[in-house]
Amino acid sequence: MWVLTTLLLLVPSSGQAATLEKPILSLHPPWTTIFKGERVTLRCDGYHPLLLELRPISTLWYLGHLPLPSYKKSIEVQTPGVYRCQTRGAPVSDPIHISVSNDWLILQVPYAAVFEGEPLVLRCRGWYDKAVYKLHYYHDGQAVRYFHSSANYTVPQARASDSGRYQCSGTMRIPVESAPLFSAKVAVTVQELFQVPVLRVLGPAPARGAAGGGVVLRCDTHLHPQKRDTPLQFAFYKYSRPVRRFDWGAEYTVPELEHDELESYWCEAATSTRSVRKRSPWLQLPGPASPLGSTTPAPAPQAAALAPGSKPLSFRKPPVSTSVPSVISLPNTTSAGLHFPAAGRAPTAGPPACAATTSLGQSPGVLKSNVDLLLREMQLLRSLLTRVVLELKDPQAFPELRGTLQTPTSHFAVSLGSLGTTKVET
Repeated sequence: MWVLTTLLLLVPSSGQAATLEKPILSLHPPWTTIFKGERVTLRCDGYHPLLLELRPISTLWYLGHLPLPSYKKSIEVQTPGVYRCQTRGAPVSDPIHISVSNDWLILQVPYAAVFEGEPLVLRCRGWYDKAVYKLHYYHDGQAVRYFHSSANYTVPQARASDSGRYQCSGTMRIPVESAPLFSAKVAVTVQELFQVPVLRVLGPAPARGAAGGGVVLRCDTHLHPQKRDTPLQFAFYKYSRPVRRFDWGAEYTVPELEHDELESYWCEAATSTRSVRKRSPWLQLPGPASPLGSTTPAPAPQAAALAPGSKPLSFRKPPVSTSVPSVISLPNTTSAGLHFPAAGRAPTAGPPACAATTSLGQSPGVLKSNVDLLLREMQLLRSLLTRVVLELKDPQAFPELRGTLQTPTSHFAVSLGSLGTTKVET
């Protein structure tokens, strides 16, 4: 008889599976830090079978790893520590850590996890609810809010950036106004509601008629286990243009007409109130000639460069330069080592640069004499041009040149004539 009763206790009367979800442990009032001597209430909500039991045990309580002598659904405690509860046939609940303080000022934070988009409420409380004046709230050492007297600090829609260590300070009249008092620092973590979505290609869409149906994309994300019942909406974008606005469908079919080469898509997941919105990285679709299986998300550097709202990068081949370097034609000369075709003679097959290369086979002495001669003539030309410039500026400075020097071109023709070149007259 005892064995039969035990089996009945382990099987839920409603026909549910023997493995049940863990119960939910709640705290009232919902603050994890209390003053010494205060009491708070813990409540365990879970599955309770309606069976005839030999022992009136419905809930088990634990402080740390030690069981507590209570089997009710709720208990009052004032001892610091980690509390858990368990209902029949279900696993142990998530813990709640209760702290007891003997300070004048404490910062109270919610016992339950705060998720993205939810309000975050912090309470700076004086000893046994004494009024606090000149109240400051601090986040990671930086003052974020000031109140003249006792008030809660509220973040309407928490974000991951709101995580950190918080502290408060203020004065109290005990009996006269005290110096600024500081609470202990408390760590607050804002939980991620759902992961950043990823846009994936499921495959080709079903064909309609003779033409194909395009490509099916899916916006994948995962909700936190405690928030798996939160409804999400999805939107799809081509570059910065929305191709489908927010609705409940997580899939989108790219029409075949829009399935061109180098097209980038991305999606966005959000709650129904838009309190939390997250965007996926870019996904570049292959061209019609590319195999569909080769579609992969863009690498991280490209995804960061092609942020939503910006235009995609275009890569073009630089134009090929068709310009030909200018060639200075020189008249025929009789200098040794330099050979140029005479006037009226047909040009050689190679360019002038190739003809100049043949002079490199001459002796070093001949080349040196040619270079020295050229340098002397260049110096002479420079001095003549300098005198011409000075003559133009001040004709009285060089009376011996008056009537002989006409233009800079004349001097240039005379200097070239000394080399045996064709004389140019102006």
